[in-house]
Amino acid sequence: MNDLDEDPIPVTRTVDSGTARLLPDIDRERAWLLTIDGSPQSYVDLDDPRHLEFEYARRVGHLLDLVAEPGAPLRLLHLGAGALTLPRYAAATRPGSRQHVVDLDAALLELVEEHLPLPAGSGITMAAGDARAALEAAAPAGADVLISDVYAGSQVPAHLTTLPYARAADRALRPGGVYAANLADAAPLRFLACQLATFGAVFRWLALVAEPAVLRGRRFGNIVLLASQHEMPLRELARRCAGDPFPARVVHGPRLERLAGQARPVDDGDPVPSPEPPDGAFSIG
Repeated sequence: MNDLDEDPIPVTRTVDSGTARLLPDIDRERAWLLTIDGSPQSYVDLDDPRHLEFEYARRVGHLLDLVAEPGAPLRLLHLGAGALTLPRYAAATRPGSRQHVVDLDAALLELVEEHLPLPAGSGITMAAGDARAALEAAAPAGADVLISDVYAGSQVPAHLTTLPYARAADRALRPGGVYAANLADAAPLRFLACQLATFGAVFRWLALVAEPAVLRGRRFGNIVLLASQHEMPLRELARRCAGDPFPARVVHGPRLERLAGQARPVDDGDPVPSPEPPDGAFSIG
């Protein structure tokens, strides 16, 4: 019998990346928080996959709503699984979408599949593997949206920050496709500057979505990087993000150039992971 058939109780399991816990939300009947080593990774409401609890996920959800006509199916490649929050969202809002999810942590995928099962006919497939290797092996021009939400512990792995990686992302996207990455940084925003320089060397259009305090370097936090070879629906995205419980700003154009400053694109010879968050930035008790 699945744990979800009874009163929900926390689930703890050692996975490849640490100690994973599934914690039930007492305010939502079949909603769960996934943590790894105490750091929140994903939030899923099995009864309402359209509900996006985490702010960065909500911002990517707005993008998914806007990249095509409402309800039109998409092809999506997800690097990083968590509890499959965004794949579930896309399956619910765009029925018929074909989605592939890659995560290095095979034991985590098994845990999620066992305790937070996908609905029948979701169109979501999963595989264990390295994100960059999977991206480089992906069919050219096969994805409408490529979402990267990969963390090794609390940092974006260095090999997912370089020019060859950005070029592989470009090859995997269809014309008009969009790359979206969940990054994290704080003052002086050097990691973000290097990512702007790196993806700006490959993609014609870039944008950032984050809370103003994060973009000003006042605190550590998530920043969504968007990249495409075609213009993106940034005006409507900005309107939706401004109306969220924790409003975010969409930044593009000259301000991005100021944020990038004199940063140079990162090559495979000198990659660096994203900075370590300060103690307590994302952890829970």
